Amino acid sequence: MKGVILAGGTGSRLHPLTKITNKHLLPVYDKPMIYYAIEALVKADIRDILIVTGGNHAGEFLKLLGNGREFGLQHINYSYQEGAGGIAEALGLAEHFAMGEKVTVFLGDNIIEGNIVGPVHAFREQEHGAKILLKEVENPREYGVAELSGNRIVSIEEKPQAPKSNLAVIGIYMYGNEVFDIVKTLKPSHRGELEITDVNNHYIREETMTYEVLNGWWGDAGESIEALMKVGNLVAETGANKLTL
Repeated sequence: MKGVILAGGTGSRLHPLTKITNKHLLPVYDKPMIYYAIEALVKADIRDILIVTGGNHAGEFLKLLGNGREFGLQHINYSYQEGAGGIAEALGLAEHFAMGEKVTVFLGDNIIEGNIVGPVHAFREQEHGAKILLKEVENPREYGVAELSGNRIVSIEEKPQAPKSNLAVIGIYMYGNEVFDIVKTLKPSHRGELEITDVNNHYIREETMTYEVLNGWWGDAGESIEALMKVGNLVAETGANKLTL
């Protein structure tokens, strides 16, 4: 299985900090934000990793990460997304990198307390389809929310006014290689972007989507200045995602 970290976007919600750098390079407690996604993948024994970025600061990733030796990697791959075409468009740029293998996709501003070792192992054993991770939240109206029926996901609704659960879809997704064909069928949303929720709902319609509820806390450090500070404090308090090489 290969890993794809999506680290593009304009970072407008973190202005003025992101006027001079990509948001995924901002510090979260004692490390750059993107370190946490890399460490989570490495912990799950995913060592072939692609970083998809964009904008005016893409070269800074290479300066910071190099070939990934700090993480015990022999090589890190990079791809460039032109414009703001959405998460699904960025994922589509990983098709040649995947070379027919399954992929675990990690949004670079998502930080978790624990790890994804169990879900990744389970998806390696899953014959086909996709797997997403869910987390209970207090404010589901602000997220993509999963509706469950028994042990199945029956829908995902973006920022619903009347949420059908308190389970938010977090930014960690696992897909079979057919995902790249699915991306090619998508139409831009009203935001002019290819939406990852449309990818996930495709699998739900085919009844090939599985899920797990994440243990420990989860935070989107790119959501706002307040979220960036909150996640940094959580890392400081819990020692989240410490990587031992």
